[in-house]
Amino acid sequence: MPFALLRYGLRNRHEPFRDIPATPDLKPSYDVVIIGGGGHGLAAAYYLSNHHGIRSVAVLEKGYLAGGNTARNTTTVRSNYLTAESIRFYKEGVELFETMSQDLGFNVMFSQRGQLTLAHSDATLRSFHLRAEMGKLAGARIEVVDAQSVRALCPLVNMDEGGQHEILGGLWHADGGTARHDAVAWGYAKRAAEKGVEIHQRTTVTGIRTANDKVTEIETDRGTIRAGQVIQAAGGLNGQVAELAGIRLPIRCFPLQAMVTQPLKPFLDTLVSSANLHTYLVQSSRGEIVVGGGSDPYQLASTRSTFDQKEHLAHGALQLFPFLHNVKLLRQWAGITDMTPDYSPIMGTSPLSNYWLDTGWGTWGFKATPVAGKYLAQCVATGKTSDILAPFALTRFDRFALLNEMGATAASH
Repeated sequence: MPFALLRYGLRNRHEPFRDIPATPDLKPSYDVVIIGGGGHGLAAAYYLSNHHGIRSVAVLEKGYLAGGNTARNTTTVRSNYLTAESIRFYKEGVELFETMSQDLGFNVMFSQRGQLTLAHSDATLRSFHLRAEMGKLAGARIEVVDAQSVRALCPLVNMDEGGQHEILGGLWHADGGTARHDAVAWGYAKRAAEKGVEIHQRTTVTGIRTANDKVTEIETDRGTIRAGQVIQAAGGLNGQVAELAGIRLPIRCFPLQAMVTQPLKPFLDTLVSSANLHTYLVQSSRGEIVVGGGSDPYQLASTRSTFDQKEHLAHGALQLFPFLHNVKLLRQWAGITDMTPDYSPIMGTSPLSNYWLDTGWGTWGFKATPVAGKYLAQCVATGKTSDILAPFALTRFDRFALLNEMGATAASH
């Protein structure tokens, strides 16, 4: 044991330290105001301050740091999408996760174990071939595997041979993995705060004043501030916040639920998902089995969980791993997904010249945390939309240039 650690442990008095400074008073103005203190907002603050030298930044968070969807997801990171634009975007996101712990000097516990998506029909296998070829063109490690390979990758999965849910093969995404969601947020927040970014928790945006197609002031329950540029990254509240600025977004909100079991001995090395069963599973570093699925089938801006969804997720999990039938559940939770008509996010410019959008993430916001923050910061710093974000512009709905990612998630919607 290092002597410094031993001396610290035996010391009578310990000097407390804070990764995140206490919430300060609001200043009259900031160069950049970020609405939303989740992963995306904090990542944008980090890249603005550390890569572009913009440090007059205020992050406004209605609740506590990363307490919205960032704290309510299932930590999956992947890039096996359908369109070339999405694959390119999420592939860079995976690459940023691979070096994130070193870049931030903060362990985000990224574990690249691969994702196995199961095929229960010939039609699903055919669609997997399309996804694999699209992924290979973009340089991602995605391939179709047969039933024998599925058994080798996940020996304990129920193949259900001859049954209703027989596994015929799968889509193997070797780049897939998981990261600790709160560590990602805190790592970005800590490094941004070191550069002077102010993080204002318990600060609710109540109004947005505009003039001449620009945002001039942000009203909060702690006072009004002037803003040079504004980034909106408010998760499930994106539609409501945009309306404060007079912007109507093509977004509808649906609850997305998940649950976790008691810890078990390690048996599940990969992420396993089934669109047919609307279920996916991953074992955490603590041994818990995280079980998630598709979003609820009705619109609701709520984070309450339901017995119906618990029963549905348990049914899918037991179909794939019947030996879990006596395992106890520890907790269940929900987030609010802001879904767009084409199941792709809205990023970049808005009808207001100094107001930037980071919205419409649906169920795949966490995996985009670093890449979205990086390029939104670049937009603010340069005043131009980055090429990688251009396909996700709000104006695509006017041009009918949609990016259909329906069914690209681990469980269909």
